[in-house]
Amino acid sequence: MKLRLSIIFLFFFVLSYSQEKYTISGTLSDQSNGESLIGATIQIAGTGKGTVTNTYGFYSITLPEGTYKLQFSFVGYQTIDKEIELNKNEVLNIELPLETEIIQEVEVRAEAEDGNVRDANIGQVSLEIEKIKTLPAFLGEVDVVKTLQLLPGVSSTNEGSQGFYVRGGGPDQNMVLLDEAVVYNASHLFGFFSVFNSDAVKNVNLIKGGIPAKFGGRLASVLEINMNEGNNKRWGVKGGLGLISSRLTVEGPLKKDKGSIILSGRRTYIDILMKPFIPKSSPFNGSSYFFYDLNLKMNYRITDKDKIYISGYYGKDVFRFVDSDAGFDVKMPWGNGIGAFRWNHSFNGKLFMNLSATYSNYQFSFESEQDGFNLKLLSRNQDIGGKLDFTYIPNYRHRIEAGAHYTYHIFQPQNVSANQDTIVFETGEVQKYLSHEVAFYIQDEIDITEWFRANIGLRYSQYYFTGSFNRYVKNGIGVQDSVIHYKPNELIRFYHGLEPRLSMRFLLNKWSSIKAGFNYNYQYVHLASLSSVSLPTDTWFLTTDKAPPQKGWQASLGYFFNFWKNNFEASVEVYYKDMRNLVEYAPGTLPEDNLNDNVDNLLIYGRGYSVGAEFFLKKVKGKFTGWIGYTLAWTNRIFDEINNGNPYPAKYDRRHDLSVVLSYQITPQWNVSSTFIYATGNTMTMPQGWYLHEGNVLYEYGDYNQTRMDPYHRLDIAFTWFDKPFKMKRNKETGEKEKIKRKLRNSVTVSVYNLYNRANPYFLYFDSQGDPLSGNGGSFTIKAKQVSLFPILPSVTWNFKF
Repeated sequence: MKLRLSIIFLFFFVLSYSQEKYTISGTLSDQSNGESLIGATIQIAGTGKGTVTNTYGFYSITLPEGTYKLQFSFVGYQTIDKEIELNKNEVLNIELPLETEIIQEVEVRAEAEDGNVRDANIGQVSLEIEKIKTLPAFLGEVDVVKTLQLLPGVSSTNEGSQGFYVRGGGPDQNMVLLDEAVVYNASHLFGFFSVFNSDAVKNVNLIKGGIPAKFGGRLASVLEINMNEGNNKRWGVKGGLGLISSRLTVEGPLKKDKGSIILSGRRTYIDILMKPFIPKSSPFNGSSYFFYDLNLKMNYRITDKDKIYISGYYGKDVFRFVDSDAGFDVKMPWGNGIGAFRWNHSFNGKLFMNLSATYSNYQFSFESEQDGFNLKLLSRNQDIGGKLDFTYIPNYRHRIEAGAHYTYHIFQPQNVSANQDTIVFETGEVQKYLSHEVAFYIQDEIDITEWFRANIGLRYSQYYFTGSFNRYVKNGIGVQDSVIHYKPNELIRFYHGLEPRLSMRFLLNKWSSIKAGFNYNYQYVHLASLSSVSLPTDTWFLTTDKAPPQKGWQASLGYFFNFWKNNFEASVEVYYKDMRNLVEYAPGTLPEDNLNDNVDNLLIYGRGYSVGAEFFLKKVKGKFTGWIGYTLAWTNRIFDEINNGNPYPAKYDRRHDLSVVLSYQITPQWNVSSTFIYATGNTMTMPQGWYLHEGNVLYEYGDYNQTRMDPYHRLDIAFTWFDKPFKMKRNKETGEKEKIKRKLRNSVTVSVYNLYNRANPYFLYFDSQGDPLSGNGGSFTIKAKQVSLFPILPSVTWNFKF
C-alpha cells in the first residue's frame, strides 16, 4: 500500500513539475538609437498567440516549460526569431534593426498582421510619425493634430479653430497627455498649428471609445503623445527649415546604452517676415506675431529593473498689435509649460510598476493700452499630479492593471486690473479655485476563450472643492447681496462616482471580428466660450458647489476585417454618446460680467447627445498606402435657456465628414502624397428680420444653429525627395567601388495647400445696405457675406539629419 501511494505521489509530482511555468520578460528597442518600441509584437511562432510591449517598451509572457520560437517584430524593423529553451525565468532584451536604411520605406508593413482584428481595442488608432512627415502640411509645418483630424470621428470646426472634436464632444472633453502630463491648450497660432514638434514626438495614440479604466477626467477621448527618448548610442543632430519656421534637435547618450538626452526647439519667424511690409512710418509698426516651443527629455537605466525619465516642455505664442494713429497697443501672449518625472520598476518579470509626478501650467494674458488707459487680464490653470500604476501579467492571455491617481488643481479663471494714468480702478479681488481630484482603478484584460477577449475595468473618482474661496450670493433679480467666505482647505463640496468600463472582442475567423465597448466618465474641469469659435480667451474653470461635474456615457459596436492577404484593413463602427451637465455662458453675458463675480454664476447647464457611424478603409502594405475615412453623425445640445429648450445642432455638428489620404512611393528617393477633405458646413443662426430701436437696426434671429455655411472641402498635395543613404567611393587598396553610408541625410518636401483655391467659409457677417428710415422698404437690405482665410498656398521644407 505504501509503495502504491509513493508511486502515485511521484506521478503527480512529475506531472506538476512538467506543468511548471516560467516568465520571459524584457524590453524591445531600436538597435540604431536605443529608443524603446511601443506596441511592438512578441509572438509564439505557429500559434498566433503573443503579447505587445507597453508604453515603456516592456513585455512579459509566461509559458509552460518547453522549447519555443519567439518572433519579435515592429513596423519598419526586421523581425527577429529567438529559440528559447524555457526552464527558468528569463530576461531577454531585444534590439530590432531597421528594415531598410532608406528614410521612407518602399514597403510599409502593419505592426502585426491581424492585430486590428485580434485585440480588444475599439475606437483606438495609432499614427506613424515618419509617415505623417510625408503628408501635405499647412505652410510645410508637419502637424500631429491636423493628421488626427483626417480620421473618422475626429474633426475641427474650421480653419483657425483651436482644439479638435471627437464624436460630438467639445474641445475641453479631450484629455491630451504629453509624457503623462496634461496639455490644456494644444494649439499655436489660434489653431493653425499644434504644440507638438514632430521631431520630438515618438508615438501618438488616440482613444475615441472603449476608454480603459486607467484614464479618466474627460468625456470624449484620450490623446497620448510620448516624446522621443534620445539616442543612447551616439550624438546626432536633425532639423528642418521651412517658409515660416525652423526646428533643430540635438540628441545623444548620457552614458552609452544606459541613458540619453534630447533637446528639441522650434520657432516661427513670421515677425521677421512681416517687418519689410510694415515700414517704420506705418501706424502698425511694432505689430508682430511668433511662437516657439522647447522639448527636453532625459532617461537613465539605473539597474536592469529600474529606469527613470525626466521630461519637460515649454511653448509660447506672442501676439502684438499696434495702431499708433489710434494710440492703441495690444499684447496677447499665451502658452503651456509641463514637467514630468517617471520611475519604472520591474519586480519579477510579471509585475511592472510606474510612478509618475507631473506638473502642468497653462497661462493666457491680455494687455491693452489706449490714451493712457491700461487693462490687464490674466488666466491660469495649474495641475500638480501623481500616479502609481501597476501591471501584472500572469500569462500571455491575461493582463491586470491597477493604480491610484491624484491631481491638485489651481485655477485662476480671471485676474483683471485697470488704470487710467495714475488712477487705479476697482476690479475685484483675485479669485482662485482649488480642488483635489483622486481616482482608483482596476482593469482586467483576459482571453476567456480563443475567440472571446474582454477588458473589464472600474474607476472610482473623488473630487474635493476647497477654500479659500469667496462665494458671491445673488438675490432673485440677479443682484449680489452677500458674500460667503470659506477658509483655506475648508471643504466646500464633495463629488464622487463609479466609472465602469468594458470592451470586448468576438473573433469570427482569422480575418474578422466584432467588438463592443462601453465607458462611463466624470469630468471635473470645464471650458466656456463667449465666441462662436474656440480661442485662447476661452475660460477654463473647475467644478464647484454650483457647477456640477460633467457626466457621460458612450456605447459603441464595430465590425473589423482584413482582406487581400492583410493588405487592407477595414472597419465599421457605430456609437451613441450621452452627456450631462454641459456648460455655456448664459445668453447676453459680456466679458466684463466676470468682474466681482464667480464665473459659475454666469453659466447655464444642459445636456447633449451624439450618434454616428464611422467607416474606415486602410491600405497598409506596398508602395501605395493610405486610407479613406467617412463619418455620418448627429450632435445635438439641449439647454432650457437656448432655442426655447428645444434640441439644436451643436456648433461642431458635422453631418458628413470625408477624408482621403493617399501616399505612393514612386522610387526609394521619391514619394508623392495627397489629402482630400469634405465636410458639411458649420452651423449658425441667421437673422429672419430686422427692426428699428432708437434709430439702430436690430436683427431678429430664427431658430438656433438651424442654418449651415457652405461645405468645407480642400485638396492638398506634396512631393518628397530623399537623398540616397549610401554613396559610392573607390577603395584605394583594392580599386573597387564600395558603398559608404552618408553622414548627412537630406530630404525636401514641396507641398501645395488648397490646390484648387477653394474659398472655404471661416465665418459670415451681415452687412446692411440702404437707409432703413427712407420709408421705402425695398431700399434697405441685409446680406450675409463670407470671410475666407487661405487661398492656394505652396510651401517648401528642407529636412536634414547627421
